[in-house]
Amino acid sequence: MKTIQVKLGNRSYPIHVESGLLEQLPSLLSEQNHGQKWIIISQYRLMEFFGFNLLDNLKQAGFSIDFITVPAGEAAKSINEFNRIISQMIEMNCDRSTTILALGGGVVGDVAGFVASSFMRGIDYYQIPSTLLAMVDSSIGGKTGINIAEGKNLVGAIYQPKSVFVDPSLLDSLPTEEVISGLGEIIKYGVIYDCDFFAEISQGLDDLESFPFEKAISRSCEIKADIVSKDEREGDLRRLLNFGHTIGHALEAHFGYGKLRHGEAVSYGMICAGWISNQLGYFSNDDYTNLKNVIQKLPLPPLNKFDANTLLPFIKNDKKTIAGELHFVVLDGLGSASTSNKVSGDLILTSLKEIQ
Repeated sequence: MKTIQVKLGNRSYPIHVESGLLEQLPSLLSEQNHGQKWIIISQYRLMEFFGFNLLDNLKQAGFSIDFITVPAGEAAKSINEFNRIISQMIEMNCDRSTTILALGGGVVGDVAGFVASSFMRGIDYYQIPSTLLAMVDSSIGGKTGINIAEGKNLVGAIYQPKSVFVDPSLLDSLPTEEVISGLGEIIKYGVIYDCDFFAEISQGLDDLESFPFEKAISRSCEIKADIVSKDEREGDLRRLLNFGHTIGHALEAHFGYGKLRHGEAVSYGMICAGWISNQLGYFSNDDYTNLKNVIQKLPLPPLNKFDANTLLPFIKNDKKTIAGELHFVVLDGLGSASTSNKVSGDLILTSLKEIQ
């Protein structure tokens, strides 16, 4: 089993990566079971795939456990769903000792983590990511949240899990499109932090059937853990993880959450951000061409025609805008990134021609 530490003092926690890990959870969690109520938060389809089996195994191991399901897609990350989960937990006699298991992709992890951060002013939770995107990104670092009409994740908290359990064998249940979405985030880690890893990803994408998923997941988790350990609350270094996200989030909001997958939107956003980096003189022509070629190895869905101006309101509401000034993540080279406050709305609009 590969174990990676997120080092945050008394809030430190491990990320465990191993195929077949789900079957080991009753024994891995046994020391944390003190007779409290446990709640699995998941989607019903995932409960059918492997959640009910986990539920039965935990019950047989002496856990007092129940489950709550949320809708598929970003619809789960709403105020109404948040309220419904809280109400169900109260009906199930949950209290301050209750522990949540977030079993699912980024949506489940975000809403379950936010519930954990706020129920009884904060209870313990564990992340059990079921999608590639969640395994390498959203399950690590404690970002939780829900969406409102004005934008994605504008209500939330940074609230760290007790541990993250990554079982790459769960990817077998994923549609190909979800795997592609996760590969977009894996590319991001290489391009902002590790040029050798970026080169390995590029080579691996030439044959998706033999892509080294467990190795790529472990390295992505190492990079995310290292960044979060140095900058938990996104004061500086952690902002680099948002490479491609400013435009990616705007594309998601414009086309509708769930209609364009997060990793797909971020992949398009990375192309635009790479072009902007090049135009500002930070990123060479060859490096931009290389980045764009690697991203285009992914079978991304074509974007419907859109008016670029419609994205600007979403970009202005971006969480990386501080005192009216956008801190945009740019590339200084393959494997190196920084933030810039020199990225104008006009430059962003022009960059969208690269993906239209």
